[in-house]
Amino acid sequence: MRKLLFILLIITSTLNVNSQELRCNIQVVSQQIQGTNKQVFRTMQTAIYEFVNNRNWTDHIYDQDEKIECNILINLTDQISSDEFKGTMQVQVRRPVFNSSFNTVLLNFKDNDVHFKYAEYQALDYNETNTPTSLTALLAFYANVIIGLDYDSFALEGGSPYFTKAEEIVNKMQNSKYPGWKSFESKSNRYWLIEDILNNSYRPVRECIYRYHRLGLDRMADKLTDGRSEIAESLRLLQKAHRAKPGSFILQIFFDAKADELVKIFSESFNDEKKRAYNILSDIDPANLNKYKKILE
Repeated sequence: MRKLLFILLIITSTLNVNSQELRCNIQVVSQQIQGTNKQVFRTMQTAIYEFVNNRNWTDHIYDQDEKIECNILINLTDQISSDEFKGTMQVQVRRPVFNSSFNTVLLNFKDNDVHFKYAEYQALDYNETNTPTSLTALLAFYANVIIGLDYDSFALEGGSPYFTKAEEIVNKMQNSKYPGWKSFESKSNRYWLIEDILNNSYRPVRECIYRYHRLGLDRMADKLTDGRSEIAESLRLLQKAHRAKPGSFILQIFFDAKADELVKIFSESFNDEKKRAYNILSDIDPANLNKYKKILE
C-alpha cells in the first residue's frame, strides 16, 4: 500500500511539473535604490520566479520543451516605504519557429507604471475569484497575456480565454490606487493593451499574428518563398487595422517586437515583394521607416 501511494505521489508530482506553462527568467534590479536592505530584492526575485513558473495558468499539460520562453525584468527605481516600490517592467516573449533553431519575439513591451507592495518573505497567493494584490495582479495579468499571445500564434484567436482572464484582472483593479489599470491614466498602459487585443476593430491584428507565425514563419524552413509570401499578405491585415484606427497601441506593440525581424525577412526577397512589403510597412509604421529602407538596399 505504501509503495502504491509513493508511486502515485511521484506520478502526481511529475504531472504538476510538466503542466506548468512558463519558463520565465525573472530579474529584479534595484541599483537606483540606495541605502536599503538588498536582501528584500533577492527574496522578491525568488518569490516572483516561483509564482510565475510554478503555478498552473491553464488546464493543459506542457512537456518541458513546450514551455513558453519569456523574460521579465523589473527595474525598481523608488522605494516609497519599507514594503512599497515603484519602477518599470520589461516583458519579452519568444516562440520557436518550426523546423529551425530560430526563436521569434512575440512581445517586447516596457510597462512604465509598475507600483506595488511587497514585504520580505511574503507569500504570493493568487485566486482568480478574489481581488489580487498589486503585485500578484501585475504578474497574473502578464502571465495570461504571454500565454494568450503564444496561443494566438498557433491557432486563430486561440488565446482568447487567457486575454479574457487578463481583462478580468484589469476590471478588478479599477479601484486600485496604483497606476496602469485605468483608461484615463495613459493611452499605452495595461488597460489599453488588453482593450486593443480584445477590440473587434483590431481582429485583423490577431489574424495577422496567426498567419504570420503559423502559416508564414513555420513554413519557411521547408517552403521559404511560400512562407515569406504569407507573411507579406499578413501585413495587409495590419494595414486594414491601421486604416480603421491609425496609430493604435496594439500596432505599436506588434512592431516593437517585429520591426527588425521584418527587415531580415524581406531583405532576402525578390524585388517586387520587397517593394510591396516596404510600401505597407512605411505606411503603417513610419516610426521605423529608417529600418525598413534597408529592405530595398
